[in-house]
Amino acid sequence: MQGRLKRILALMVLIMAAMSFAVLAEGGGLDLAGTWSGALEMPGAELEMVFHISPGEDGVWLGTLDVPAQGAVGIPLSEVRVEDGVVVFDVALIAGVYSGSLGPDGVSLEGIWEQSGLKIPLTLQATQGEFAGPNRPQEPTPPYPYREVEVRYPNDEDAIELAGTLTLPEGEGRFPAVLLISGSGPQDRNEELMGHKPFLVLADYLTRRGIAVLRFDDRGVGESTGDFAAATTIDFTRDVLAGLEFLKTRPEIDPARIGLIGHSEGGLVAPMAANLSSDVAFIVLMAGPGVTGEELSYLQSDLLLRVSGAPEEVIAQQMALLRELFAIAKNVEDVDQAVEEMRNVLLAPYAHLSAEEFAALGDLETPVMAQISQLLSPWYQFFMTYDPLPALREVDCPVLAINGSLDLQVPADPNLALIEQALEEGGNQDFTVLELPGLNHLFQTAELGLPDEYYLIEETMSPVALTVMGDWLVEVTGVE
Repeated sequence: MQGRLKRILALMVLIMAAMSFAVLAEGGGLDLAGTWSGALEMPGAELEMVFHISPGEDGVWLGTLDVPAQGAVGIPLSEVRVEDGVVVFDVALIAGVYSGSLGPDGVSLEGIWEQSGLKIPLTLQATQGEFAGPNRPQEPTPPYPYREVEVRYPNDEDAIELAGTLTLPEGEGRFPAVLLISGSGPQDRNEELMGHKPFLVLADYLTRRGIAVLRFDDRGVGESTGDFAAATTIDFTRDVLAGLEFLKTRPEIDPARIGLIGHSEGGLVAPMAANLSSDVAFIVLMAGPGVTGEELSYLQSDLLLRVSGAPEEVIAQQMALLRELFAIAKNVEDVDQAVEEMRNVLLAPYAHLSAEEFAALGDLETPVMAQISQLLSPWYQFFMTYDPLPALREVDCPVLAINGSLDLQVPADPNLALIEQALEEGGNQDFTVLELPGLNHLFQTAELGLPDEYYLIEETMSPVALTVMGDWLVEVTGVE
C-alpha cells in the first residue's frame, strides 16, 4: 500500500505488539511527566495523538502513544530526549517521530510529526490527568431498567469456557433472546473498537424493547479461555452453538425464540450456525459478506483508496499487489518459501532505492512480516476462500440482512444483492434485505464511510439501524 492508507494500516497492525520500553530524557529542565495530546490534520479528518510520559528510576522515563481513532493503545516510545530546547518522542515501532518546542503559553509543544516521508504539523497540549477520551452519548449507564447477569458457559467440544453478559427485560420470563456475534479480530463482549461499544448499545436498546441479549468475549479475549490466534470462522461457529445451548438452559428464555445477530464476519457465522442447529429461530446479518474473503479484500481496497482520493495508478498497483499475495497465500506448500515470496512482493516497490534511501523509510520489515503472518494465519486461510452463498441457500428461518450505503469494508453492492439472490434460490420465504442510506460499516451516520471517521463520530449506532432491527425482531418474535 502507498500513501495515507499505508500509514493508517501500519498503525493498526503494529498496535498488537505488547512491549514495554524504557525511554531516556536528557536534561533540558523540562518536566515532561503527564499526558500530551493533539490532532494531526489529515485530509478530510483529524487524527488524535496522545502521548503518556511518566518518570522512572535513575532518569529513565516510560512513554507510550495512543491513537484512539485507530484503536491503538500503548504503542511504546523507544526514546524521549530534550536537546537544545527541542523535545523528541521517537516511536520506532511505527517508524514515527515527533519533534517540538515549548510554545509561548508554556503548556504546549509546537512541532512536527514525521512518518513515511511525510512531515505534518502537530501541537500537543499538556492535559491534567488521563486523556478524557471521546464523547459517546449513546452508551448506557446504570442503573438499567432491566437485569444484567454475568455468565460463563462451556464449549465442550473445544474444552474452553466463554464468558459474557446476559441482559434480561424486567418482568416474568420466557423472553425471546438474541446472541450477538462479533466481526473479525479479537473482540470483547461489547465489540469495542475505535472508542465505541456497539454491542453494549445494541444490547441495551433491544433489552429495553423486551428481548433478552447475550453478548460474549471471543475465545481467548477478556474472560473467555481458548486461543483466538489459532481459530477460524468454523471455531467461532462452535462458540455460538455453545451459547445457544446455554440460553436454552435459562428458565427466563423461551427456547423456541432464540436467534442470532452477526456483524461483519459474524454475518458468516450466523448462517453456518443456523444450518447446524434447528434451535436458531431467526438471524440478522449486519454487513454480512456475500462474497469470498479474497473478493471482499479487492472490493475493500478499491473503495478505500478511491474514497481516500488515491490516483488510478496507485489503485492499479495495489490491486496487482493483492492478487500476487493471494496467489501465493492460496497455494502454500512450503511455508518458508511462501514467506520469502510474499516478502519479495511487498518490498519490490522499494527495490530501486539505494541502501541509504531505504533506511530513511524506517522499519518496513515489521509491518511486512505482520502482513505476511496475517495472510498465513489459520483464520485468513479459511476466510480467503470461504464462499458464504451455499450456507445462505440452506437457511430456512426468517432473515433480516442490512447494510449501510457508505460501508467501504463490506460494501452494500454487491453483497446485499448476492445474499438476497442466495436466499431466493434456497426457497426462503421470509427474508428482508435493506440498504440503509448514509451509514458506514459500524452503522454510524457518516460522511464518507472511511475508517478514519469511526472514532470521530460521536454516534455509536444509528437510531435508524437500531429501530429497523428492533421493529423486525419484535414482529418476528411476537414481543408484546
